[in-house]
Amino acid sequence: MMKSSTLLRHVARSAATRTPTVSVASRILPARNFTNGAILKDKALSDEAEDNKHDEYSTSGKPGAFEHEGQFSRTDNRIKVEYPEEDNLPSSKPVQGRGGFHFKRTLASFSLEGRVGVVTGGARGLGLVMSQALILSGADVAIVDLNKDEAARQAEELMNHFREENPGATNVPKVTAHYADVASPESVNAAIEEIIADHGKIDNLVTSAGFTENYDAIQYPFDRMQKLWGVNVNGTYLFAIGVAKHLMERKAPGSVVFIGSMSGAIVNVPQPQAPYNAAKAAVRHLASSLAVEWAHAGIRVNCISPGYMLTGLTKKILDDNPELANKWTSLIPQGKMGRPEDLMGAVTFLCSDASGYVTGADLRVDGGYTVT
Repeated sequence: MMKSSTLLRHVARSAATRTPTVSVASRILPARNFTNGAILKDKALSDEAEDNKHDEYSTSGKPGAFEHEGQFSRTDNRIKVEYPEEDNLPSSKPVQGRGGFHFKRTLASFSLEGRVGVVTGGARGLGLVMSQALILSGADVAIVDLNKDEAARQAEELMNHFREENPGATNVPKVTAHYADVASPESVNAAIEEIIADHGKIDNLVTSAGFTENYDAIQYPFDRMQKLWGVNVNGTYLFAIGVAKHLMERKAPGSVVFIGSMSGAIVNVPQPQAPYNAAKAAVRHLASSLAVEWAHAGIRVNCISPGYMLTGLTKKILDDNPELANKWTSLIPQGKMGRPEDLMGAVTFLCSDASGYVTGADLRVDGGYTVT
């Protein structure tokens, strides 16, 4: 009897402490309204559609959903521009009204008086204008070009131009013309020896010899690509080491300025020009590398990277491809192409003592193209 009473007490205690089970039927649930559920579902889908309405602009959208996709950042393989043969290259003229005596104050460190500058590709275009900048800043200049007759004509023109703008001047700059195939070590060395014989020394070098062509990469003839690299890259390297060797033998400081391109930092559109872009990237990095290698000798090496410049050759290209002007200028923050004379200050600065603590730099003269 005692055992039965104890057992009954444990059962009762267990029942009292157990969590009560609530049946589904005893819960209070809202009545399900199928009409309201459909409305909520439609609203959810509508909200989702609103949230995702821009998805077609992203990688989740279908390719080609919009006509304009990528049209401002693609090359067009229909554009093909071959660099003209020497006889078909347009001649250039010295810049008018940039010389002569003036009485505006400026730093004496910008002067190049007593210096001898060498400009490769100096008979036309950017090279000719930069030759003139060195002359107007006081330097004697050796113009180097594949077309020596054109170089000689321009050398005489530059000296005559100086005399016209500086009547009575007794110290007329000496400007000489020299032939060189910049891609040939023998030709480069011969030109440097000739320049030193004529001028006695070299203080500055501007490597403006170069050219561009527009070809779809797959269709670019390999021999033409080799020529492009030979002039733009090998020519820059060969003249740089030749002048650097001369400066080191003299134990003299000097300044070397490579003419690169904004194409060494960005990819131009719409014209395809992959080998040229890569060549100018090589020129830019070569400047940085040699700046470090030759700093101990007091030789500074810098690069100027022009943007679209309205040279005689550029005008010829635009005559044949008029749509390019609008496409190019639409991507330039300043909205305009540059003119060759826009490089006169840059090259003078980098050749002069005003840039004495500047080496390994890439000075971009591109209207802001590469910052957008």
